[in-house]
Amino acid sequence: MATNYNFKLPIMWNVLLAALLAYWVCSVTASVSYDSKAITINGQRRILISGSIHYPRSSPEKAKEGGIDVIQTYVFWNGHEPAPGKYYFEGNYDLVKFIKLVKQAGLYVHLRIGPYVCAEWNFGGFPVWLKYIPGINFRTNNGPFKAQMQRFTEKIVGMMKAERLFESQGGPIILSQIENEYGPMEYELGAPGKAYSDWAAKMAVGLGTGVPWVMCKQDDAPDPIINTCNGFYCDYFSPNKAYKPKMWTEAWTGWYTEFGGPFVATSYDYDAPLDEYGLKRQPKWGHLKDLHRAIKLLEPALVNGDPTVIRLGLYEEAHVFNNKAGGCAAFLSNYNPKSYSKVAFRNMNYNLPPWSISILPDCKNTVYNTARVGAQVSRKKMVPVPMLGGFSWQAYNEETASDVDSSFTMVGLLEQINTTRDATDYLWYTTDVKIDHSEGFFRNGKSPVLTVLSAGHTLHVFVNGQLSGEFPKITFSQGVDLRAGINTISLLSIAVGLPNVGPHFETWNAGILGPVTLNGLNEGRRDLSWQKWSYKIGLKGEALNLHSLSGSSSVEWAQGSFTTFNAPGGNAPLALDMNSMGKVQIWINGQSIGRHWPAYLEIVVPVTMLEHLMRKNVELIVERHLKDGIMFLGHCSTRLETCWLCLRNGAEIQMGFLWFAEKLTGPLRPKVHLECDAGQKISAIKFASFGTPERLCVAQNFCTVTVAPEMFGGDPCPGVMKKLSVEVVCS
Repeated sequence: MATNYNFKLPIMWNVLLAALLAYWVCSVTASVSYDSKAITINGQRRILISGSIHYPRSSPEKAKEGGIDVIQTYVFWNGHEPAPGKYYFEGNYDLVKFIKLVKQAGLYVHLRIGPYVCAEWNFGGFPVWLKYIPGINFRTNNGPFKAQMQRFTEKIVGMMKAERLFESQGGPIILSQIENEYGPMEYELGAPGKAYSDWAAKMAVGLGTGVPWVMCKQDDAPDPIINTCNGFYCDYFSPNKAYKPKMWTEAWTGWYTEFGGPFVATSYDYDAPLDEYGLKRQPKWGHLKDLHRAIKLLEPALVNGDPTVIRLGLYEEAHVFNNKAGGCAAFLSNYNPKSYSKVAFRNMNYNLPPWSISILPDCKNTVYNTARVGAQVSRKKMVPVPMLGGFSWQAYNEETASDVDSSFTMVGLLEQINTTRDATDYLWYTTDVKIDHSEGFFRNGKSPVLTVLSAGHTLHVFVNGQLSGEFPKITFSQGVDLRAGINTISLLSIAVGLPNVGPHFETWNAGILGPVTLNGLNEGRRDLSWQKWSYKIGLKGEALNLHSLSGSSSVEWAQGSFTTFNAPGGNAPLALDMNSMGKVQIWINGQSIGRHWPAYLEIVVPVTMLEHLMRKNVELIVERHLKDGIMFLGHCSTRLETCWLCLRNGAEIQMGFLWFAEKLTGPLRPKVHLECDAGQKISAIKFASFGTPERLCVAQNFCTVTVAPEMFGGDPCPGVMKKLSVEVVCS
């Protein structure tokens, strides 16, 4: 994309422009390179649009259908090297298989190696063992860290080369990324940060991949690294050198689910066009798909021409691209956030909605407007799924750590992650407290107050084996029942993941750091922090692998929180209704579904985790007592709506899948597209603003209705812009 524009782009225009031109591509045959207008691939200039899919989280089947050309993904170091030198590239972590699958789909790959990824991923993608290398300091000019980072980066690049996956070898990888969103970090660190980013750039380029490297959200990315933009808006962004293309690595379409402020839910839906079930999120999916198709119509003019800006009014502009071969494309912009505008352009009139851009791939016909949503709106709900035999729950009640052997004993309180190495969410802290029979609280009835300060993330307190409280916060302080003699206090500290962003986040703590005190004794306040404490890492159930098919048979189960079940029929998306549950962890057939918190009511169950319908499946929920209401839910698409604008004097139409062999021909006629989810059909037309789409749509999974007078018994109001709205029921 050209960077030497001589006009200032408003936010709205840049959002569209950056999305349109996220990847400009042209090339030479043996390698990938770039200049101020384009990245070059295979000698042909093209516009490529990318979408992000994280291979441990999902699969790429539907991406191409939505108009995506490039799949970008991070590389997750902690998943690939769980212990130093012990590599894992199987299952959901089979990176090579994922990239080959993308190639089979006819898509390119942007491989964001990092290896720091952020990504709302545990520890930012770093393995926890990295933290314990002597003298290490993450993401700065630090020898131990740079040595480990280079070793892993070389490992990934070597694998890609061995499988011939870089475009220079005939593979799909056209771009790679080193580091990730380092600009803010470099600003914080100063000179050591700058030295580190220079080193990282030189190290990456020296690996000889034959494709360009990028650094996102880093304005001073060293040459020849391309600096790129991440964000909701990138109107402010331009490359740091005139000969680099303008690229938008992350155009955020929403945000991730949070609870309790800084915590991230297991769900990583992000309000993306494809939701976490793999279903299309309408109308966002259709609106972006229409945008992508409109962009393809602009390709010849955009990759061969420079823009000319024409003022059409106080708030209105035309950005015109003239193709040297004779073609023309235009963007008509209305920057007024409140009012419609009527503008004249090339002897034709156009109505522009507030704060919008219209796309004219032939400088004549409008095929897309950012404010007019022509895609169908679908509203889905989850309904209970009939279960053959239902759920038959069993329970295994684990004793508190005071009733079992501890792992070790030390004086003082230990930091949790240093102790568990993130092998488990759980760490038991246990100590004894001697209470004399002469204590005044036995007579005045005022129970001593136990205060526990924790670095999080949640805490269970047991006194003499009895649960005294559960606190999803960092401080416990309440009266406890103590007896004369020896009392045992057991604290179960629970982590919900490690921090993933911020300077020196590897130094952040978890667990009970104290002080731990008793107030209300004859002596006043007793500090328990520096007593002798016994520690036990994890739960006994984890050690017994109770979440696995084999481990579940190793103990006696009471009625409660374990069940076997036959999987529901079909391939429809499934979820567990967790409305009645607190903090839990869930496994199905030995595979973790994730952590659940009360703030998030449903847990997605990948159908691929369920065995054949006639075989038993095992589900395990730990930590909290099972309550009524756990059930499988299935997606049921209950309602679709679509709204399209019709012709007015042949001058302007709204989107209607107006794609004619990559070019426009003849009079343009919009079409209504209605589609149910897989396995469902349109069972009824609840409403249509005009016409009779029933004959075309009922009993169909998908139908198309051309919006033309002859389809609807003539035009009742000639010359007037009309909307066709249709509401259908899928079942």
